[in-house]
Amino acid sequence: MSMVRLTIDGSEVEVPEGTTILQAAEKAGIRIPTLCYHKRLPPIESCNMCIVEIEGEEEPVNSCAAPVSEGLVVTTNSKALHEQRTANLKKILKHHPLDCPVCDKAGECELQDIVYEFGIEDVPYEPRKVKRDDSYSTTLIRYWADRCILCGRCVAACSDLKQIGALEIQGEDEHARIVVDPDKCKSCGECLMVCPTGALTENLSKYKGRPWLVKRVWTTCSYCGCGCQFQLNVLDNRVIGITTDVDTGVNRGSVCDKGRFGYEYIGDESRLKKPLIKENGAFREASWEEALDTVAEKFKAIRDEHGPDAIAGLTSAKCTNEENFLFQKFIRAVIGTNNVDHCARL
Repeated sequence: MSMVRLTIDGSEVEVPEGTTILQAAEKAGIRIPTLCYHKRLPPIESCNMCIVEIEGEEEPVNSCAAPVSEGLVVTTNSKALHEQRTANLKKILKHHPLDCPVCDKAGECELQDIVYEFGIEDVPYEPRKVKRDDSYSTTLIRYWADRCILCGRCVAACSDLKQIGALEIQGEDEHARIVVDPDKCKSCGECLMVCPTGALTENLSKYKGRPWLVKRVWTTCSYCGCGCQFQLNVLDNRVIGITTDVDTGVNRGSVCDKGRFGYEYIGDESRLKKPLIKENGAFREASWEEALDTVAEKFKAIRDEHGPDAIAGLTSAKCTNEENFLFQKFIRAVIGTNNVDHCARL
């Protein structure tokens, strides 16, 4: 792979050919503000916040889409760039309601962070002449149309990451909005993961908590053997949501609909907390010792009377790979049969 040398803010940087200016700046430890850019998505170029100046070029370019070239001299921070970025940000904020105190995304909203960074306080909010509808909302995801800045991240994530293509931007100017194809949408939450504002929020848990109030615990999803990593958001010893990190785990922030939304059972009051043994047609609570002894006795009795092939084992995709390995080892080595299967059909 051929390497390219360029200069960014006076520092010489060497990166592989095909790298964008934004990626080269990140490698050099130079931050360029962005809103629509996401490292797992192709360049969208909708926010125009990542503009930079290139020596010899009259107009700034979007660094997220501009490839590097040998000898390029780039400036990422100047008075002119700051003024233009501020103007672009104010244009985004023109129709964006300043409802941060009641927005679920407050405290971890990328738009909120960048507005604070640029110190913008004087943008008069103008309600849109054409009210957008909230038809994008699903059982699991709520779409706050007025908060949407039409960055296009959700559309790109649905198309490029999930290969579903259920979302698109329709209309122009005042009529522009996100629309969903209900026949394609899986409510997987990929759009929720990449949204930089409070336009998309989780619509499942009735319990809400600010980022600074919840405890986030890294864990491995137990719905299948892929080993996806995510954080359980815990408030008052109750799981109220799931968050992911694009830099963590084999899933790189992506989770299926079960992994992202299937957590309510954890705190459900009807969950069994003790083993149950059925006697005379009714269940009674028992200790683990008694329950395991009962199972062992029944297995032994069946095997002794009918042979090991009278027993079969079916293990679960909710178990870890290690647990599944031990289970098949138990069926084969202890019970003595190869009648073992696994429900990895999802």
